[in-house]
Amino acid sequence: MKIIVPELKNSIFKKATQAFPEIEFFDAPDLNAATAALNTGQADSIISGLDYSSRDVVVAFKNHLPLKSDYFSSCFICQKDKKILAIADGGVNKSPTKEQLYVITEDTAETFKIYTNKQPKIAMLSYSTYGSGGKNPDLEKIHFVIEKIRQNHPDYIIDGEMQLDAAVNSRVAAKKTPDSPLKGQANILITPNLNSGNILYKSLEQFAGFTCAGPIIQGFKAPLADLSRGSTTEDIILTIKVLVALYKYSNQ
Repeated sequence: MKIIVPELKNSIFKKATQAFPEIEFFDAPDLNAATAALNTGQADSIISGLDYSSRDVVVAFKNHLPLKSDYFSSCFICQKDKKILAIADGGVNKSPTKEQLYVITEDTAETFKIYTNKQPKIAMLSYSTYGSGGKNPDLEKIHFVIEKIRQNHPDYIIDGEMQLDAAVNSRVAAKKTPDSPLKGQANILITPNLNSGNILYKSLEQFAGFTCAGPIIQGFKAPLADLSRGSTTEDIILTIKVLVALYKYSNQ
């Protein structure tokens, strides 16, 4: 696998590459050169973001790389010991439509399943649990996604809308959502908008000690990743692991 990295000379990234002697990493003078190299087959993937804003990275991808879906999105793979969670969308879509929210959910479940080989257990997060917060257009989007995922992916477990504690805490779930198929064991957390998704992932990273990959940029023909400018070497290593899994899956 060949990965092009505009910030390859960054010492944080350079240290991460030492964990992958089997991968060829290439430098690029800027994001436009990186996307050009990908399009001409000189590389299989791009990772950037250590020294660029997320907006710069995502705009470069959007303007120069081909999509495989109607929409693109992002997810974070967050890992602590053996605990792995996927969170979306915390990097791209500010206020997704119901159609965008569906694609976010579908693509994130696929990314999670490819990386972990585990069954997706998806919680559609909200301030409300099963209508406890009253009617709201955001809740209608969530119910649309749940119905469509159940139709198209009967092997996935999905439920909501629900609050975070009911999604991940079995004791709380037994009280708030006793009939939920998730039983407080969600491994994919879908947030209603970019604000909540970004805050949630950074909270896990900063307060709970999770290592976070990405954002993994979904919906393009090649595996791609943005990075937070605060990413650690461990975050980058996990990001590369996810991209390798996605690349191998797409080339089976």
